[in-house]
Amino acid sequence: MADPDTVEGAALARVLRQAGGAEILNTLGVRLSGSELVTLLLAAFRTRAGFLSPADVLRRYAEDRFVAPAQAGFRRLRRAEDVLLSALPDRYELLTLAPVAPLGTHSVVAGVNQNNVLATVRGSEVAADPTNGLALEAAVRRRELLVRHGRSAPPVRLATLQRVIRAQRFAGAGRFAHFSLLALVTAGRDTGSQAFERRSCGEQLRILCAALEAAGVGTVEVALTVLDPAAGPIAEAARAALADLPQVVVRDDPDRSGGRGYYTGWCFKIGVVVDGERIELGDGGFVDWTRRLLGNRKERLLTSALSVDRLAGLLDPPAPEPKH
Repeated sequence: MADPDTVEGAALARVLRQAGGAEILNTLGVRLSGSELVTLLLAAFRTRAGFLSPADVLRRYAEDRFVAPAQAGFRRLRRAEDVLLSALPDRYELLTLAPVAPLGTHSVVAGVNQNNVLATVRGSEVAADPTNGLALEAAVRRRELLVRHGRSAPPVRLATLQRVIRAQRFAGAGRFAHFSLLALVTAGRDTGSQAFERRSCGEQLRILCAALEAAGVGTVEVALTVLDPAAGPIAEAARAALADLPQVVVRDDPDRSGGRGYYTGWCFKIGVVVDGERIELGDGGFVDWTRRLLGNRKERLLTSALSVDRLAGLLDPPAPEPKH
């Protein structure tokens, strides 16, 4: 239960008093089975919807940041998607993920605060990060491959374009309640000497850099952060993989604070420099998700993502279509 001394805790305490006491939270959160809770919530929302008028729905549409159209125009977003997909090699299988994921996907697997995820009344949650959904699919595939091939099971490479929603409020330009991301994951096995990590980090970074170079929006910049001294060779491999790309600037970012406790060993940020201004477009790094999902300490997973909306905002406006 939330701390009553916080704003969130005080609000919850007030609601619980209105609802008849704290026991209702235990009933809803613990005592009812999943199907029983869904039945109750469906009835509750059906009842609430029955009291709404068309004017109520329109007012909510005008006020709710989650349902507003994207700030970037459709054609700009489509152009950005096409540029990103053109750089994706065939060895990455492109998936169309569902718009929802199992309840707990983001908090249990990735450690994200559940308050920052839009939960549904049917025991699922709206996608907030496509790498989480790809990780679940990668874990399923790795499990099947390990059964068939054992230690020689090949790595799984997956990608997707997905529009996601995040409930936390962000400040500043380029921050949206919903936005599209290009996401990549590479799942495999620790084969010793960080061979998987060194190979996969260079592979993903080259793909992302090629995509941003193709967009032609500025000099590509990659910032590398070593979270564990043992991961130093991974950073060296990443730098070597990008050494022959003259339009890519690589720098070290040892003071990065975001991502610590989320990524393991090594992570990176990627963006572009436009007129001397750094514009962050994405990041990535190693996570322990498949290791925990499969209960296998040898499993490794590299994830990365680029913001389609931010990239779209940097592209030149599309030429107007001719009128007939």
